[in-house]
Amino acid sequence: MADLSVTCEDVRCERYGAGPTLLFRLRIDESGEDPIHAVSLRCAINIEPRKRDYDSSEEELLGHLFGGRDRWGHTLRNLRFANVATQVPGFTDSIRVDVPVPCTFDMEVASGKYLHSLRSGSVPMVLMFSGTVFGKGTNGFWVHQIPWELEADYAMPIEVWQRLKELYFPRADWIRLHRDTVDALLRYQSQHAIPTWDAAIGTLLDNAGEVTP
Repeated sequence: MADLSVTCEDVRCERYGAGPTLLFRLRIDESGEDPIHAVSLRCAINIEPRKRDYDSSEEELLGHLFGGRDRWGHTLRNLRFANVATQVPGFTDSIRVDVPVPCTFDMEVASGKYLHSLRSGSVPMVLMFSGTVFGKGTNGFWVHQIPWELEADYAMPIEVWQRLKELYFPRADWIRLHRDTVDALLRYQSQHAIPTWDAAIGTLLDNAGEVTP
């Protein structure tokens, strides 16, 4: 019978991923008698907004997601950050593994809005595990399921998220536009010989009397 415990020790940016990826460093301990042959591990990561304080600038940006502070008692719900799976090799007693977590900066996604709004401090998270443990004992191989109550809390420094954004998309954020709007912007770029999306939108803002950096 497997008796696992999991601790999240660190998180860092994957510098050479195909897309934005965080690496969560897990320590897995096994207190049973048999060596572990392998673990097929699934991990659901939630953000827990209630577990930190917010300054006035963060409160203003979070209004679009949670409403005014007077409503936060009802609206500050957990946000799903990721669902991932990884294979853990065999070990005895304990092992450390890096779990790759692909990330999106899409501002239409609730977790993306939330993380964009934070300026300092940490992001309270809970990592919830399930999956299958394969072991080998005196009576041969055995298989056990990991119960969902196996969890690990972690406070991810917001600087890690900001560093990830700068690493993959320096000084940029994502917005979603209707296809017709994209077509219209492409025509506008072509007609005015504007090289980039950012420059096209900046020109439109300038023409509308909005000051752009």
